[in-house]
Amino acid sequence: MTLFKKILIANRGEIACRIVKTARRLGIATVAVYSEADAEARHVRLTDEAVLIGPAAARDSYLAADRIIAAARQTGAEAVHPGYGFLSENADFAEACAQAGLVFIGPPPAAIRAMGSKSAAKALMESAEVPLTPGYHGADQTPALLQAEADRIGYPVLIKASAGGGGKGMRVVENADDFAAALASCQREAASSFGNDRVLVEKYVIHPRHIEIQVFGDTRGHCIHLFERDCSVQRRHQKVLEEAPAPGMTLERRAAMGQAAVNAARAVGYVGAGTVEFIVDPAGQFYFMEMNTRLQVEHPVTEMITGLDLVEWQLRVAAGEPLPLTQEQLALRGHAIEARVYAEDPTKGFLPATGRLTHLTPPEESLHVRVDTGVEEGDEITPFYDAMIAKLIVWDVNRERALTRLLQALAQYRVVGVANNIEFLSRLAACPAFANAHLDTGLIEREREFLFPKEQEAPDEAFLVAALAELLREARQVQTVAHGDPDPRSPWRHRDGWRLNANATRSFRFRLGDRSRGIQVGYQRDGYRLTLDGRAVLARGELLNPRGPLRVELDGRRMDASCVVAGERRYVFLNGHTWPLAQVDPLHFNAETGGPEGGLLAPMPGTVIALLTQPGARVAKGEPLLILEAMKMEHTLTAPASGVVNGFRFGVGDQVGDGVELVDFAAEPDQSRVTAEAD
Repeated sequence: MTLFKKILIANRGEIACRIVKTARRLGIATVAVYSEADAEARHVRLTDEAVLIGPAAARDSYLAADRIIAAARQTGAEAVHPGYGFLSENADFAEACAQAGLVFIGPPPAAIRAMGSKSAAKALMESAEVPLTPGYHGADQTPALLQAEADRIGYPVLIKASAGGGGKGMRVVENADDFAAALASCQREAASSFGNDRVLVEKYVIHPRHIEIQVFGDTRGHCIHLFERDCSVQRRHQKVLEEAPAPGMTLERRAAMGQAAVNAARAVGYVGAGTVEFIVDPAGQFYFMEMNTRLQVEHPVTEMITGLDLVEWQLRVAAGEPLPLTQEQLALRGHAIEARVYAEDPTKGFLPATGRLTHLTPPEESLHVRVDTGVEEGDEITPFYDAMIAKLIVWDVNRERALTRLLQALAQYRVVGVANNIEFLSRLAACPAFANAHLDTGLIEREREFLFPKEQEAPDEAFLVAALAELLREARQVQTVAHGDPDPRSPWRHRDGWRLNANATRSFRFRLGDRSRGIQVGYQRDGYRLTLDGRAVLARGELLNPRGPLRVELDGRRMDASCVVAGERRYVFLNGHTWPLAQVDPLHFNAETGGPEGGLLAPMPGTVIALLTQPGARVAKGEPLLILEAMKMEHTLTAPASGVVNGFRFGVGDQVGDGVELVDFAAEPDQSRVTAEAD
C-alpha cells in the first residue's frame, strides 16, 4: 500500500519536529497546526504548511478537535498524527477523524477507551492473565468498602484515581488511621482534575522500579514487543532519566514481561505504537500498572538500541502495511539513556520557568549523541505548554560508556535566558546510586543531600575566565575593525597594552549575588597577568568563536570553558557548572555599598498582583516589596539590602516581561564596610 502523500500533525514542540523529519525522509508532506503563542515556533518553521487554529490556551487550540479536523480538510491531509499528550489518547477525537475520512495514526478508539480507565484496564488485564498488583478495582466506591479492602490488602496501600495520570489523585497511606482522610483528599483531587472521583486501591510496593515495554501491533493481527525501558528515576511521578535496556534485566524476565505486554495489547486489539507499564518489586516480580495508547516521550532510547524509526513504523502501520519485522528479527545493541532537559528550577521544587532562550548551544550530534528539540536560540518558553527544552539521548556499547557520554554531553550544553535543570541532571547522572544502577522510583528523594547540595561560591577560575573572555573579545573586535588597515605595523591593529613609557594596567569587576570581586589586568607578551585577591595568574586563551567557547590556560593548567554575554551578565560555563556573573560598570559602581545602584528585575514574565510598600519608604534587607504572579504561582520580591524604595515601575495588574526593572531602589551604605575602609 502507498504511504500517505500528506499528513497533519496535531501537536507541537519536539515531537512535531520529529514527525516532520521522518515524514520528509519518506517523501510525505506535512501540515502543522499552531496556536497564536506558537506562530514562530520551530515546528511551524519546519513544516510544509501551517494553519492557525486558535489562541494560546490549549483548550482553544491543540485540544480543539473540530478546528484540527477542519485544518486537515482545508489542506487536503489524508491522516492525522496526534504525537503524545493533547488529543493522542482521546477516543472521541480518533472517531471524529474516521468520520471525517481521515486516518488516525494511533490505536482504534475501542483500545483507547479500554485502557483509559485504570479500573477497567485492570479487570481486562486480569482476564488476559497479565500479573496485577494485589488490590481492589471494583465499582463499589463507598468509603467503608474501600477502607475494608485496604485493610485486607495490608498497609502501605496506594489510592489512585481511576481516570488519573501525572501523579494527580494519588496518595500513599501508611496505616488504617490515615485512610479516610487520604481517600477524601484523593477523590477531591481526582474529581477536580479528571471530572471523575472513582479510585482504585492497591498494595504499595516498597522500593519499586518502573519498567515499561514498547509494543507494536498492525492491522493484520501481528503484535510484538521492542524490549524494555527503565523509567524509575522520577520526581513527583514524572520521569527524568530513562534508559534501555533495563539494568540487571535477565533474559527470562525480559521474555516474560515482553509476553505479558503483548498479551495486554492483544486483549484490546491494539494497533500502532503503545507502552505497557509495570511496577517491579526488589525481588523481580512485576505487576501491570497501565498502558499508554500512544508513542511515549522516551521512545528514542528504544530507537537507539534497535536502530529503528518508530515514527516510520507508525506511518507504515497506519497506511495498512504489516509490521516491518517479526519478534525473532529484533535484536538489542548497546545501551541508551535519555535526559529530559527542562526550563525549570530544581532548587525551587522544579518550578517551571519561562523566558527567551537568548543563548542555546546543544552538544554536537553524532552516532553517540542525539538531541530532539522543538526550540532554537531566540525562541521563547511560554507559560502555556510543557517547559521541555529538549531530550538529550546518548548511546554506546554498554551502560558505563553511555553514562560517560551523557555526562560529557550535559557538560557541553549551554542554555542562557531561562532557569534549567542541566546541572541537576549532571549531578543525577553522577550520583553513585544511579551510576551503580541502584534504581527505584524514590531515588531522587533518597539522594537529596547529593542532588541538592548547599549553594557553592563561584571558584576563582570562574572570575578569571570571565576576565580573560572580555580581553579576548576585545582583541578580536580590534582585529576585525583594523582588518582593512593597509599598514601591518599600525599600533591600532593590536590591543596588547603597549604604552610609550609604562606598562598598561586596567581592572574588571564581577558580581555574583551580594559579593563582587575585582581583577587587575597586566599585559604580557605571551598573555595576560590577572590578579585576583592578591594572587597573580598567567592567563592565555583562544576565543574559538564569538558565541562563547574558549580554550583557556591558567598558569599552565588547560581547560575548556564558555563565557556567554547577555546584557551585563557573563554566563561562565566551567566544569559542568554555570556561574551567572554580572560585570559591574565602573561608572555606575557605588564605592560605599560595594555594588551598583539600581532596581529589582522580574525573574520571569508575569503579572504584578500586589505592591507591599510605598514609594519613598525606607526598608530593611529582605523586606517584601511586591508580589509577582507567574506560572500560576506567587513570587515575592524582597529588598536586596537596606535602602529606599524610590518608586515602582509598574502597578497592580500590569503584565511584565522577563528581566525588566520593577523597582527603583537605592541601597544605603554598608556602615560596617565604610568604617572598616576608613580605618
